Parts: sequence; structure tokens; C-alpha cells
Amino acid sequence: MDTVAPSYLPQTSSVAGAAAELAANRKIAKYSQLTTSYHFVPVAFETMGPINSSGMELSKELGRRTTIITGDAKGTSYLFQRLLVAIQRFNAVALRPAAGHRRRLTVPETHITFSGCL
Repeated sequence: MDTVAPSYLPQTSSVAGAAAELAANRKIAKYSQLTTSYHFVPVAFETMGPINSSGMELSKELGRRTTIITGDAKGTSYLFQRLLVAIQRFNAVALRPAAGHRRRLTVPETHITFSGCL
């Protein structure tokens, strides 16, 4: 989610994470039929780092469970570090100066789609 895209600036300039929450709400609407068979948790990351609230809760729970299984008290920290490094790597590609056009970058192995300048 491009935090500084003109379409999101009115929301993101006043509330951190607003674009991520909007993206999460769109995912809920798009995948509403899945909720009858699956526990669906939308996860949305903004290019500058904020995560939507349900994605944050899921990440915290995954980190907590990792800590219990591994016995390493830093499990949650490691998970967040990996997520934020993934965002930084994407930003290094997506936010570099472009020739004035936008393309979509899809990471198929994670089923994550990012939009940005390439």
C-alpha cells in the first residue's frame, strides 16, 4: 500500500495506518465468502511501515506462539524485524526513480501484491 499515493494522502496525512486499514477493509469485502469456511484475517502493510490493526494482532499472536515453541523471548521481535526488512526490500525496488510509469509487482510465493513505481 503506497502511503504517499495522492488518493491516500488525505487519510494518511492525519492518521497513521489509515491506508492499511482501508486496504484491509477492501480485502474483507473481496474475500467475504471465505469467512463461512475459513478464519480470514486481512493483513495490509503500508510502504512506510504501518500495519492494519488485525494484521498487527495476528503478527503479535504468531510471535507469541513462536516464543512459546522456541523458548526464545525475542520471537515476536524477530518476526517484526523480518516483516519490516521485507517492506524495506520492496521499497528499495518500488520507490526508486522510474521512467514516469507505474507497474505492479507481485510476489507469487507469498500471494502479496504491491503497487508502486518501478
